Amino acid sequence: MSDDADAVLRLAADLVAIDSRSSVSNLAIAERIEAELTGFDIARVDYADANGVAKRALVAHRGPRGGLALSGHMDTVPETGWTDPPWTPRVADGVLHGLGSVDMKGPVAACIIAARGLPENIPATLLITTDEETSKQGARAVAASDAARSLGLRGIVVAEPTGLLPVRGHRSHIEYTAVATGVQAHSSTGQGLNANWALIPFLAEMKAVFERLRHDPAFQDAGYDPPFSDFNLVIDNHGTAVNVTVAKATARIKFRRSRNIDYAPIEAAVHEAAARAGVTLTEKREGTPPELPADHPLVALAMRETGQAARTAPYGTDASELQELAPCIVMGPGSIATAHTPRECVAVADLAAAVPLFRRMLAASPAG
Repeated sequence: MSDDADAVLRLAADLVAIDSRSSVSNLAIAERIEAELTGFDIARVDYADANGVAKRALVAHRGPRGGLALSGHMDTVPETGWTDPPWTPRVADGVLHGLGSVDMKGPVAACIIAARGLPENIPATLLITTDEETSKQGARAVAASDAARSLGLRGIVVAEPTGLLPVRGHRSHIEYTAVATGVQAHSSTGQGLNANWALIPFLAEMKAVFERLRHDPAFQDAGYDPPFSDFNLVIDNHGTAVNVTVAKATARIKFRRSRNIDYAPIEAAVHEAAARAGVTLTEKREGTPPELPADHPLVALAMRETGQAARTAPYGTDASELQELAPCIVMGPGSIATAHTPRECVAVADLAAAVPLFRRMLAASPAG
């Protein structure tokens, strides 16, 4: 195993071993990453998330300004469904297993080893975020920080797992939360008011929106696979027993949209349906869906260095927020196929292959 391959595996395993689910503080993993960046100027971007949990993103830089940045996130999804210990990294048949191994502690390790191994006269910047899996708050904080904005970045490589294929654009989402209220009582007494009866008419209209997105050509984007937008529904009665009238019924919808379609009629339909049903509607938005033209210089660089054509993706990344700093391309080691599953893993060879590619990207950047 080469020095880079050994280093990236050891660091990736160390990061997997630290619980950094989005629901908990990530200070421990941020400190572990800082320890790897001797010689870099490091700015800590600290904030508290919506639940008051202490969070930290990092902006690390060495060398001249005006180059490219490598970016990844420290947080992971919950350990839902895991039977193996999620924070016990293990290697079997050349594959690293563990929560966050591919999404995206392994890619973050590859970014760090790549940047650390460059000569000091080449710009090397790392934008390490958190809360990517939930609110993108870490990326927004980085994009707004003086530390990042002062670097004059020409572009950002967001190292999410793409099999090292360049992704020039992806969807971003609006998350709708609809809440209906009722009166809790023993259901046999007739004294309660079940919140579901107010929510159901809203849900019926949302089913129609779902079908419209799937079948109306006006909302199809042939540049994406699938061409239709995700409109995913989750319903919650907050643990109410079957013999109790529901006091609160919540529906959450994640609506992923691409840049080139006018979705104003869909957004209006959601708001109008909520008003008709008398449910309270709130929303959280990611940034504009990031999509670079096929002939953009950053896309051309990624295609030249990988020998692969650029494509689009239906999911979202921190690029929706980091594009406020500089143009973004998404490209990293591993496959998204096992991300967010209890079988998450990444081939060690893929992590090792990312290191020289990331170095070439940084060295070839138009830093002047």
